[in-house]
Amino acid sequence: MDNVEYLSDFDQIGLLADARRRAILRRLMAAPATLTQLGQALGEHPAWIRHHLKRLEEAGLVELTEVRSRAGVVEKFYRAKASALLLQQTVLPDASIRPSILFAGSHDLAIESLAEMLSGSLSLLTFPVGSLDGLTALRQGLCHLCGAHLLDPGGEYNLPFVRHFFPDRLVLLVTLAHREQGLMLAPGNPKHLRSLEDLARPDVSFVNRQRGSGTRLWFDRQVHDLGLPPEQIEGYAREVRTHTACASQVARGEADAALGLHAAASRQGLDFLPLFQERYDLILPQEHAESLFPLLDTLQSGAFRRNVASLVGYDTAHTGEGIAI
Repeated sequence: MDNVEYLSDFDQIGLLADARRRAILRRLMAAPATLTQLGQALGEHPAWIRHHLKRLEEAGLVELTEVRSRAGVVEKFYRAKASALLLQQTVLPDASIRPSILFAGSHDLAIESLAEMLSGSLSLLTFPVGSLDGLTALRQGLCHLCGAHLLDPGGEYNLPFVRHFFPDRLVLLVTLAHREQGLMLAPGNPKHLRSLEDLARPDVSFVNRQRGSGTRLWFDRQVHDLGLPPEQIEGYAREVRTHTACASQVARGEADAALGLHAAASRQGLDFLPLFQERYDLILPQEHAESLFPLLDTLQSGAFRRNVASLVGYDTAHTGEGIAI
């Protein structure tokens, strides 16, 4: 079976920034070849091939696999050590100047507040990719923590998903807050929208969240359960990555409605139709616990709770409560 490997060494990744070396490596992923065969395939002199092949071999990306002798001529066959490579690496600021924590997951206004409070001691870098992609990034070691609000069909938030992603690692799940979501509507609700079913009206336009976000997963489940054909919702395929972006489009008149946070709607002066409350959790691997102590301390502080409580639709009664999984 062909093998696919992760490539996370910066020196190896740097070598592949050269298109010529990538061409050699890709040719050797397809089949073993000699210097002469590589030169013919790529239209280059064998001496040119030898120079770049040596660099790839020294980096552990290519290996000598066979030596043949025919009529006194020695042929050396090389091949790539992997049939395919997945390149992944995170480039963070110099920690000796300022520590950094990379957050990936669902967009949240309380996370933005947390980043502001931590700014004097460290950088909390946020990457709003949605709950599912945040968990994936955490599993792959591409971030230090993630945030999620994924509702299991059984009615439980996040725990079943975290157990599925991390069956072999100790992680800590800490509640950030409970939040209220609903339809964000133009001021005065001029289209008189009263339910999700109204989104299928021909005179109503909608802006959606990206696939993999907790909000999108909730919405798609409701659309399915209500029997609403997605193609009848004008703007269903129009996707943005944050609650703020959704609210901004409604405020600018680019959409009549969007599903999102009450707090985001309030900031834009929008009307709001409440639909559900949810629990938003932070997921932290045990191996990052020490570097995350400043964040956890701030999360437990009264000042943070007051900041979050000032966000419309946020409830901090369970903020900071955690369980080990």
